[in-house]
Amino acid sequence: MNVPRVTATEAATSLIAELVARHGPVMFHQSGGCCDGSAPMCYPSGEFVVGDYDRLLGEIGGMPFYISGPQFEYWQHTQLIIDVVPGRGGMFSLEGPTGRRFLTRSRLFTDEEWAWLEAHEAPVGRAPSEA
Repeated sequence: MNVPRVTATEAATSLIAELVARHGPVMFHQSGGCCDGSAPMCYPSGEFVVGDYDRLLGEIGGMPFYISGPQFEYWQHTQLIIDVVPGRGGMFSLEGPTGRRFLTRSRLFTDEEWAWLEAHEAPVGRAPSEA
């Protein structure tokens, strides 16, 4: 069993591939800011400074996905599922001009999945600045 903390739908991985083809490697950040709501932001790799309290949650479409520390505390018992819906993304997010936006959905881990995470998962990665 492998239980990823973040996954992406086919629509999301397709949009990620489009963005990577256009902009090169990208990264994602899920914060709790007032403007983001449930939308992760997509940036060119290296153009968003990952903070000391941000956590590397995993990868989607082969690209890193970070979450703010306070958001991780709130969402740690859920699997984040990154999807795409029609609309305009955050004003600094790369998908904005496509007419589609990323959206975070979630589901609670099952008891079995949570037990596996507790037994097998290393602590969720800290920001690269702490390496």
